[in-house]
Amino acid sequence: MSESSSAIEVCIAGTGSYVPERVLTNAELSTMVDTSDEWILTRTGIRERRIAAADEFTSHMGSKAAMRALEQAGMNADEIELIVVATITPDTPTPATACHIQQQLGASKAVAFDISAACSGFLYAMKICKRLISDGAFANALIIGAEKLSSVTNWEDRSTCVLFGDGAGAAVLRRAKPGEGSIVATEMGTDGNLTHLLEIPGGGSACPITEKNVGQHLHTLNMQGKEVFKIAVNRMKEAAEKVIERAGWHPEDIACVIPHQANLRIIDAIADRLAVPNERVFVNLHKYGNTSAAAVAIALDEANRECAFKRGDHIVLVVFGAGLTWAAAAVRW
Repeated sequence: MSESSSAIEVCIAGTGSYVPERVLTNAELSTMVDTSDEWILTRTGIRERRIAAADEFTSHMGSKAAMRALEQAGMNADEIELIVVATITPDTPTPATACHIQQQLGASKAVAFDISAACSGFLYAMKICKRLISDGAFANALIIGAEKLSSVTNWEDRSTCVLFGDGAGAAVLRRAKPGEGSIVATEMGTDGNLTHLLEIPGGGSACPITEKNVGQHLHTLNMQGKEVFKIAVNRMKEAAEKVIERAGWHPEDIACVIPHQANLRIIDAIADRLAVPNERVFVNLHKYGNTSAAAVAIALDEANRECAFKRGDHIVLVVFGAGLTWAAAAVRW
């Protein structure tokens, strides 16, 4: 999905992230299922992940990440005009988690809604809000990727339970002032023919959870890993190449690539195919595992705060998730 140029440039004014206190290590996981630290690390690159408390919901994590993004942007919650939350683990099916976050932040003037695009959700939200701001509908937006994947993980399935964690990331988008950075190009796509490769089959109207099927783990994540891997690498490469081309950049122009944090092998393959050195690819997968819509948002915030790039640098974000969905963004910081 391509985009036309717009009159109003949009910048990322601030980023924020939050992860729960509890750390679940590979060693601890090996006491729960038949696995080991070496097995997980070799195949995924993950060392540990964060797990939210029982009374800590997706909205709570999203609100904390949002407050940090607002603080960095020098804005108050009551100045925010739009809140878009990307999540597949909402507090409630309705109302939207964005509504809960609006209430928690005190962002009384904001329009708020959720989107569901799995791991691609944060960049889907970025494209949507960029366009709405560029078109003049809103002056600013708060985009949030937040997930409590521990609530939809089958802790008896070693092929999936080792992968996922909880957390949230956020960014404030607003009209750019002269001399500021901008979101230069965005791309997103979907292939609904491959929904079966990565899904939560139960819990919706097609398959409600009942007393009869509650023990079948239909409300948890199911993934065909090998098939997803191949498609993820190709689609992420294509999406990243499109935004780089539209931006008029070359690999040597890119200061930092921030990919979806799902598997180190996928990240390495993307770096190789984009001809970007590994030292310019930001990775925090080892600390948090795959946090779905939150992953690239948390990575963006950590890269920002660790000065992995500076004002004027070119950065590329690229993601892939269930749907199957993918997205990318080229940003001049």
